[in-house]
Amino acid sequence: MADAFPRTSRRLTRNLRGIPFGLLASLVGLTAAAWALTLYQTFSMDMPMGIAVRGGMEGMEGMAGMAMAGIAADGWSVAGAAAFLAVWTVMMAAMMLPAAAPMIFMFAAAQARREQGVAVPTWTFVAGYLLIWAAAGLVVYVLVQLGSDLATSLDPPQRSKWAPLALGATLGVAGLYQFTTFKHVCLSHCRSPLAFVAQHWRDGRVGALKMGLRHGLYCFGCCWALFAVLVATGVMSLAWMLLLTLVVFVEKLLPRGRRFEGSVGVALVALGIVVSLGAIDMPWMGG
Repeated sequence: MADAFPRTSRRLTRNLRGIPFGLLASLVGLTAAAWALTLYQTFSMDMPMGIAVRGGMEGMEGMAGMAMAGIAADGWSVAGAAAFLAVWTVMMAAMMLPAAAPMIFMFAAAQARREQGVAVPTWTFVAGYLLIWAAAGLVVYVLVQLGSDLATSLDPPQRSKWAPLALGATLGVAGLYQFTTFKHVCLSHCRSPLAFVAQHWRDGRVGALKMGLRHGLYCFGCCWALFAVLVATGVMSLAWMLLLTLVVFVEKLLPRGRRFEGSVGVALVALGIVVSLGAIDMPWMGG
């Protein structure tokens, strides 16, 4: 992999030709701002947002990954869902835009070659992409609340017994998913910006939105299991966010990302088994 980064850099450079500098700067600025907001949220919260025991933390010591204070502890509410969705969408922008950059640049370059407006369709494409991840955030909010209801219904010994098993199972499923055909198909689309643009091109702003939504769906199909691990270990865990951002980046952009995909699967399955057996505490890496 010694020359992997130079080759990736050359591909990105080719895709940048003809794209207005203002658009490039604004995309970089958006990613930087998303990371800044995410870091602020991470360090300003006492504990991450995730599954919480309503009314207290008794019996959950040492299991921070499955017992988080924050929005989940407040119960179901429209305001809570809106706040969760806002934080989640910003976090997804921070984590996913670096890996999605080649696709965004390829789309913008294709727009430029057609001598059409570049900025508005490209931002529409990005909006469609992020809309898929925002919709995923609504699902995550519901799952977190249901998990919190379940955790609250159990007594402390039961919570201490089932929390490692739940996280271990999540890690195992995420690892096994790395080897599925659906994962391979979705990753192939994400790793081939030129093929995606050629195959799914649509003119106009509505077309750009549809393309962004389609690419978002492929991206979600590729990465949902990895983010299930993030949710299980703590939605605002900085170390897990950085680790998964790197995993997604390597899988999608580097030439040997497909081999790395299998290595990640093996590591997640092994970690899931160890956690389920109680051999180690929760792999919590708080921010």
